[in-house]
Amino acid sequence: MKKSRLFLVPAFAVALSGLASQAPAAQCGNGPGGFEAWKQQFAAEARAKGIGGAGISALEQTHYASATIAADRSLHSFKLSLDQFMIKRGSAAIVSRGRAMKQRNAALFASIEQRYGVPPGPLIAIWGMETAFGSQRGNQNMLSSIATLAYDCRRPEYFTDQLYAALKLIDRGTLSASQRGSMHGEIGQTQFLPKTMLEYGVGNLETASGALSSTANFLKAHGWRAGAGYQPGEPNFAAIQEWNAAGVYEKAIAIMGRQIDGGE
Repeated sequence: MKKSRLFLVPAFAVALSGLASQAPAAQCGNGPGGFEAWKQQFAAEARAKGIGGAGISALEQTHYASATIAADRSLHSFKLSLDQFMIKRGSAAIVSRGRAMKQRNAALFASIEQRYGVPPGPLIAIWGMETAFGSQRGNQNMLSSIATLAYDCRRPEYFTDQLYAALKLIDRGTLSASQRGSMHGEIGQTQFLPKTMLEYGVGNLETASGALSSTANFLKAHGWRAGAGYQPGEPNFAAIQEWNAAGVYEKAIAIMGRQIDGGE
């Protein structure tokens, strides 16, 4: 998710910890040639920072994810106009199906709104936009994707932070070394990066209830006010901007959410 948003992941991961403020000592690279040596350097640093045996073992099993690097270099949809973006992402279908999902899961959405103050519309819009309501969650090895991006010289500090979070989650048994995700390591039905999962995850992100509750928890933590509007210029639009820093994405979520919630 991210403020400087050159890749498709929620902007919630932009709030970096102290680890991200320091450049990693392991030498970054721009191709697969140095990845194995980097892993050994990074593993030593991770042990020194308290990462346990399960996390280190998982790191040692990662491979250089060429598909992730290719995807990272070729994202173009955020350069489209709002109308073009919404057509490309199938907004009409998301709204139509989203209205049905809202009715079908009325009790779940009522419970989420009561607890977090977030209405169904924007949550359903995010759910539909991120994974087509859970049907397209990616099939890349999550840890290999994130380790590759932590090694890559383009944004090593940002993804080093994500890698440490992923290793902590593996140490805790929350994630496994075989966890599958999208190209940048996003996981679950609304596509959380590991650090955001560590901070805001509530329940199993592979289930609709866990993913939607976690998304609502994220939005509430970023200032969502129950009952306030979420269109551009309204109080809760800022929380949507924290979820994803691409302007066309933010506006699309607001528009689709309003339509799903019964507005035009």
